[in-house]
Amino acid sequence: MTSSNRCHADPAVSDAPAANCRCNTVEVTECIACELSRGERVLPGGLIHRTHHWLVEHCVGPLGIGTLIVKPERHVTAVADLTKDEGIELGPLLLRASAVATQLVRAEQVYNCLWSHTGGKPVHIHYVVQPVTKTQMADFGVYGPKLQVEMFTVGEVPDPKDIEVTAARAKLLFAS
Repeated sequence: MTSSNRCHADPAVSDAPAANCRCNTVEVTECIACELSRGERVLPGGLIHRTHHWLVEHCVGPLGIGTLIVKPERHVTAVADLTKDEGIELGPLLLRASAVATQLVRAEQVYNCLWSHTGGKPVHIHYVVQPVTKTQMADFGVYGPKLQVEMFTVGEVPDPKDIEVTAARAKLLFAS
């Protein structure tokens, strides 16, 4: 993904050189989130939902079936660097994604977390919208952040065929 060398996070300073902001207007060559969006990596279930600025996909990691990823289409590594329009869309989209995730599995709770680090470095921000079931909490014996850590430790990724079916249901729920 290549962007201009001008800041676009704040229209009032749109002529400011990129060096004066943190909005990632430089060429991005290695970003899993961008690669998934561009079709350079396999994304089971494909794109589930899109707004003007945001994409919703099923999680490709080990956080269970029905876990959705909400990410800006533009490569952004900090919430403070979102544009005003990106920010305006975010709240209603997280609300909708949480409602959809709740309907995908019999969730006891839906966690909403912002993740944006890999190897201790900022990466493409993405919200993890994770429906958590009583069964998951009982199986792992923990909940909250510890549940997510345990799920990553075990590393069990949902079957891509199950993700395809779940993503198809999610698309219908977003459309309704």
